[in-house]
Order: sequence, then C-alpha cells, then structure tokens
Amino acid sequence: MDKYALDDFREQLLRRKRELHGRLVQIEEDLEQPMNADVPDRVTERESDEVLEGLGLAGQGEIRAIDAALNRIEAGTFGICVRCGDAISPERLRAVPHAPLCQTCAAEIATEGR
Repeated sequence: MDKYALDDFREQLLRRKRELHGRLVQIEEDLEQPMNADVPDRVTERESDEVLEGLGLAGQGEIRAIDAALNRIEAGTFGICVRCGDAISPERLRAVPHAPLCQTCAAEIATEGR
C-alpha cells in the first residue's frame, strides 16, 4: 500500500477515534447525572443508563481496534490479515478501516462463533 493511502487511512482512523472519544466523554457525563427522585422515572433513567453503558463499551472496543490498526500502520502490516496473512481488500478497508481480518477470515470466525 502506498504512503498516501496509508496517510489517508491514518487520518480517517484518528478522526474516528476523536469522534468516539467525544462521545465517550458525553456518555460519562450523562451517567454522572443524579438520579430522579421519582421511582418510575428512576427505572426509565436506569434503563437509559444501561443503553449508554453498552454504547460506551462498544465505543471503547472500537477505539481499541483503531489503536491496533494505527499500530499496524506503524509496523508496516496494515492491510494484511492478521489471521492468514493475505491482503485485505481495499473495499473492505474503505468500509471498515480498522479491520484486522480479510473477508474470508472474518466470515469463518463469524461462522465458528455460532
């Protein structure tokens, strides 16, 4: 992969990481809000908190995947499947720039997980 493409992917990954970090800060602030004194409202707030916590965990997972992709760029292994060593298609990288697996390996792992 040429240097310009890598620079584009690096910038895209860093931009997404900043966006996710901003969302995580907002989620944390929302979760720190005091609970409502009204019991039915507290139940609704707790359900909302659970959704926010789930979104926070998903965001943290994506940040870890982005950091790993940035490390692969620095190591010179970005765009190479970490499982089989084949190239990850440009289409896949455009759709999911932090993808560590080629489409074949991703599909095999998804099938194994069932």
